[in-house]
Amino acid sequence: MASRDLAESLLPGGGGGAAAASASHDEYEERAYDSDDKVSISISDSDDDADGSAAPSRPPFSWRKLWRFTGPGFLMCIAFLDPGNLEGDLQAGAAAGYQLLWLLLWATVMGALVQLLSARLGVATGKHLAELCREEYPPWATRALWAMTELALVGADIQEVIGSAIAIKILSGGTVPLWGGVVITALDCFIFLFLENYGVRKLEAFFAVLIATMALSFAVMFGETKPSGKELLIGLVVPKLSSKTIKQAVGIVGCIIMPHNVFLHSALVQSRKIDTNKKSRVQEAVYYYNIESILALIVSFFINICVTTVFAKGFYGSEQAGNIGLENAGQYLQEKYGTAFFPILYIWAIGLLASGQSSTITGTYAGQFVMGGFLNLRLKKWLRAMITRSFAIIPTMIVALFFDTEDPTMDILNEALNVLQSIQIPFALIPLITLVSKEQVMGSFVVGPITKVISWIVTIFLMLINGYLIVSFYITDIRGAVLRSSLCIVLVVYLAFIVYLIVRNTSLYSRLCSSMAKRS
Repeated sequence: MASRDLAESLLPGGGGGAAAASASHDEYEERAYDSDDKVSISISDSDDDADGSAAPSRPPFSWRKLWRFTGPGFLMCIAFLDPGNLEGDLQAGAAAGYQLLWLLLWATVMGALVQLLSARLGVATGKHLAELCREEYPPWATRALWAMTELALVGADIQEVIGSAIAIKILSGGTVPLWGGVVITALDCFIFLFLENYGVRKLEAFFAVLIATMALSFAVMFGETKPSGKELLIGLVVPKLSSKTIKQAVGIVGCIIMPHNVFLHSALVQSRKIDTNKKSRVQEAVYYYNIESILALIVSFFINICVTTVFAKGFYGSEQAGNIGLENAGQYLQEKYGTAFFPILYIWAIGLLASGQSSTITGTYAGQFVMGGFLNLRLKKWLRAMITRSFAIIPTMIVALFFDTEDPTMDILNEALNVLQSIQIPFALIPLITLVSKEQVMGSFVVGPITKVISWIVTIFLMLINGYLIVSFYITDIRGAVLRSSLCIVLVVYLAFIVYLIVRNTSLYSRLCSSMAKRS
């Protein structure tokens, strides 16, 4: 009895006694947002009175409506601007100059396709990807997907927290050590909880300030260093790729698609009050979310372009090009450009801090949806945030205490974390495409055959790109016959699970299951 009381006290609105106990089972189903937390998108009484059957077409465009829907896409785009992406940008610029800008453009386009599908899924079904995976797959597969997604979250969060800690160390003049920066960054979950209590719009405004800080910081750097506009345009439209820049190219593509971000966006779009029983309202929501997501990704692309071109102008062809990373980029910039308007070292650190803080908080946000959706856990916000934060902060603190940012081992660790996130990509993209292609799930909003084919092509391409990264890491950094043999066994299981996810909804799988059932 005591354990039941404790469990009820940890649920949102827990401790309600008999009244709470009499609630229906659906009330205890995990949901992304409670109805009271959702933002109303109605701008007139006619919006509320409109009937989907009488008005099957989407209502006319409204700037006020677009403003009401604006927010989720900008939280989503932060994953395109995390410290891992910034490091990929600066290394691509230093090693390849302007040559990989075209790849950055098309990687962003591929990322946009994935995120638009994620938003469509969330709006059309009223559920986010983790919830739908729990309903679609058997328990063992659901738990495996949850474990893989949590691993990707931890890998991303370690890099993001370390990025923030590096920025804090720079801004403090070295007074705050790396582990101290990790502790400070860990406290961001309290900022998250504080803002979330004041409503979704306040939280979105906070992230807008952080994105604006990044945009301003890196735009100032762009203005001070004055990269070549001509080379920039050529780099965007003329594809170039050499054997010397393959590693940087893979890094650009691999950093763009973050597995946890696919789950996050499908949940964020449910922060608006949308009547999913009215087709016109769902069409309207998908339309506005598509616009605001594309606008957000244009902003993120601009920021990534600024970072890449600044380091292309300053370090392409230099001796430092092969050694540059997050930890020493600011110092290299300071030595190269000095103090024209304001110390460029601190401009870089401010942008990096905004990147790290925003991405770690959205990681906490994503972790709540992932845990709640896969495991159907409805816990109070503070408890979910603390659990999610602990998953990443504990290993990050270990990294901060035992590794120095200038230690070569840190580079190997970063590469291992990139691989860790890369191997999780199929476990986000395959369920996403499977679900948006099912009429039983999407209804009339199921994707068409052309979109489906393009999505599978993008998914296979991303899997091949990240497969290259995995193989490269295996060849160069994995030593010892026992370790290599063990990893080969893990790889076989990994590939078997991917094949299962792909063929599960095919007629081949159904015939195979029927055949096995008859034999048994």
